[in-house]
Amino acid sequence: MNRRESLKALGLGTLSVAAFLESCKPGSEKLAEDSTGKTESSDYDGTRLPNEIERDKKLNQEKFFDEHEMATITVLADIIIPKDDRSGSASDAGVPAFIEFIVKDMPDHQTPMRGGLRWLDLQCLNRYGKAFVDAGKTNQIEMVTDIAYPTKAKPGMQQGVSFFNLMRNLTATGFFSSKIGIQDVGYMGNTPGKWTGVPADVLKQYGMENMA
Repeated sequence: MNRRESLKALGLGTLSVAAFLESCKPGSEKLAEDSTGKTESSDYDGTRLPNEIERDKKLNQEKFFDEHEMATITVLADIIIPKDDRSGSASDAGVPAFIEFIVKDMPDHQTPMRGGLRWLDLQCLNRYGKAFVDAGKTNQIEMVTDIAYPTKAKPGMQQGVSFFNLMRNLTATGFFSSKIGIQDVGYMGNTPGKWTGVPADVLKQYGMENMA
């Protein structure tokens, strides 16, 4: 199962990291997958039909979001999953390109995403006189905070809440199905173990520490 199929299976509802990790186990597609859903291996990997491969190539050649929309998606994704001392940010994991691919592959997301991005810019223009990407970090966080918590959102913010829920789910999906995201949660897959001998505390327990 590839990343796109994992997304469809979960229906963009409550994110189950375990389900994504299970779908990415070796034996299906390789984990060295880029943000568009392609792998670094040859086109044909024995898991997908030729027409599926051709369709993905076609989608990769198309462009849905413009530069401003992609810049907004990148800022939002990195607010949702910022870089820390453990791993890179959402954009480091290729999430913006993943979202670009998903909305082409799953067109039902196109109107909610584009409409949400325009709603966000209109709100920021009314509040700060600037589009979201130009509003500055403090104002960006303030705007996101108003739509990130559905039960706390004020009346009139519901379109923004719905958009941010979708954006958050797509970001989490893209991140935790990427190589960076899988490493972030410590998933090892079918990695062979390494025997380093009997642990020191066990040897000591049986009076065999000097035999190590």
